[in-house]
Amino acid sequence: MLIVRFILSFKVLSDIIQIEADRIITNHKGSVKQMHTIKEYYSDSNKRYHTWNFHLRRTFGSKVFKVPLNAGFTCPNIDGTKGLGGCSFCSSKGSGDFAGNVKEPLRVQFDNIREKMHQKWPNAKYIVYFQANTNTYASLEVLRQNFEEVLSYPNVVGLSIATRADCISEEIADYLTGLSKRTYLIVELGLQSIFDQTGERVNRCHTYQEFLHGFHMLQSRNINVCIHLINGLPGETVQMMTESVRAVAKLHPHSVKLHLLHVLKGTRIAREYERGEFQLMDLSEYVSLICDQLELLPAETVIQRVTGDGGKDELIGPKWSLKKFVVMNEIDKEMKRRNSFQGINNGPYARNGD
Repeated sequence: MLIVRFILSFKVLSDIIQIEADRIITNHKGSVKQMHTIKEYYSDSNKRYHTWNFHLRRTFGSKVFKVPLNAGFTCPNIDGTKGLGGCSFCSSKGSGDFAGNVKEPLRVQFDNIREKMHQKWPNAKYIVYFQANTNTYASLEVLRQNFEEVLSYPNVVGLSIATRADCISEEIADYLTGLSKRTYLIVELGLQSIFDQTGERVNRCHTYQEFLHGFHMLQSRNINVCIHLINGLPGETVQMMTESVRAVAKLHPHSVKLHLLHVLKGTRIAREYERGEFQLMDLSEYVSLICDQLELLPAETVIQRVTGDGGKDELIGPKWSLKKFVVMNEIDKEMKRRNSFQGINNGPYARNGD
């Protein structure tokens, strides 16, 4: 019988937590068949998952934060190319609610947002985040003009480009390949769910297979990809949300954002909620799910988010999500209670045999 033994040792050295897992695999006769030792640094704040802040500190040697901008792009499910109205959960700002003012030039947006962050982190570096709508949904000439401009801004060390997988052409992928060799680049793909019935319900207007095509186009060129998933979408069960993460884990993306569905005023999904067509997740349910999902994701995958932001003036629910640090602390406490860590249920030697 195959016996898997985990020996977890948490040691705080300076401000870094080192998690070691010695997995000893024995056969039915009791002899040692294979020993595999994992040494992975997860965070600099005693987290049990691979945090975005730690990844940036390890990569750049200093504090780095994103500066979200709005370059005025639209989406193919807004302008009628594939649909109208956009994704049902998106606000009129195209998931760029904290980005700059689209009426202002990019440099003005950058300076305004940077100044607010600079007061707290005066020596920080910046990743420019093209956040609102689909930021590869334009001609290559327009994309090049926007992306090249921001690289000239002071202390910019990289770009993060939010987009859809069905808006990545071979021409654009080739350009992004060259860009990735000149700066730190992440392309963020909004998947939300692997289930096409969910995609249809939220008006995503592209299939999981289309997502995979765009994802592999980028990954085969060694471009860092961050995959976005949303927990709590209408019609989805906890099992479905878990299956989405299980499928994403097999893709081995550079990073993942795990979002909570926020119901925002003025959205189509808000009208569905008000009609009682679905229920919102409660805090305990969400925390348990996030921990399950973290356990499935590879240890090397960077976790950029474990919850999301919703402006308090626009948020219908869940209201508990406004206390972001409470949510994150509850996740930390549950991971500790489980004596667990990211990736423990990923791979051939997973604790639960997954």
